[in-house]
Amino acid sequence: MKPRLLVCRRVFPEVLEALSQAWDVHANQDDAVWSDAELRARAAECEGLYVVATDRVDAALIAACPKLRIVATGSVGFNHIDLEACSARGIAVTNTPDVLTEATADMAWALLMATARRVTESEHWLRAGQWGRWAWDQFLGADVHGTTLGIVGMGRIGSAIAKRASGFSMQLLYCNRSAAANEQALGARRVSLDELLGTADHVVLVLPYSPQTHHLIGERELGLMKPTATLINIARGGIVDDVQLARALSEQRIAAAGLDVYENEPAVHPDLLKVSNIVLTPHLGSATRSSRLGMAMLAARNLLAFAAGQPLPSCLNANRIGR
Repeated sequence: MKPRLLVCRRVFPEVLEALSQAWDVHANQDDAVWSDAELRARAAECEGLYVVATDRVDAALIAACPKLRIVATGSVGFNHIDLEACSARGIAVTNTPDVLTEATADMAWALLMATARRVTESEHWLRAGQWGRWAWDQFLGADVHGTTLGIVGMGRIGSAIAKRASGFSMQLLYCNRSAAANEQALGARRVSLDELLGTADHVVLVLPYSPQTHHLIGERELGLMKPTATLINIARGGIVDDVQLARALSEQRIAAAGLDVYENEPAVHPDLLKVSNIVLTPHLGSATRSSRLGMAMLAARNLLAFAAGQPLPSCLNANRIGR
């Protein structure tokens, strides 16, 4: 008999077809978002879980699933999975790095440009019928070309964002736990977070979420930024204190912000919805068909490799579970 697999959100038909070759697939066809209790109940007899970032795999779920052997998430981030608890139980955990790098870097630039040039704010104004004449000082935004870009987190996506900056003749600063191997090729200079925030005209956050990075950007850090600076978050919600960001924006202590992720998404803090100098998108970083299909298929390849007893393409804890 094939091992039982629960696919927690609707996914591309070709992915389900591929998985069905090796797994007894039970798929969420209506794309409902299950509660933690519903997920535990549905997963109780499963050997595999195919989750996304909104599905919490915690100690309670693991305890409720005695047969569980692999959790494959269709995301790069894995802060929704208790990796320690999975490893302790010998459960493999896989993610989907690399395939979304370029699309997410493009999205960072889309947000940066829209934020700097006040695209959302001016579009709302136009749609409201308020454009009656041209004026010299109408929606003056921030320059991008020739300014300083600060990137917090210089991994694959951070490096891809940095490469695009050369076309805008930007000075490049970055903050990272260690020096980037491609630092010289990118023309980037590694600095402390405080120096980056105080110097950069545009700050892009692209680092993993963890307890150590929770509210990394709070009231103090926002206070270090230039009043003309913009802040872009394409990383994870929770890295920015949304309440303090809304306050800084409303008081014009920074010029503008662009967010693709939120602390309690899909809920957005109401204070962010009240300010006009912000661009908000619903977690679209990887939202191109090629990237999303690539992510979904990589998660499926991990599951297929597991079923076949083969090495997993992108296992997060292989050295801790004997695979």
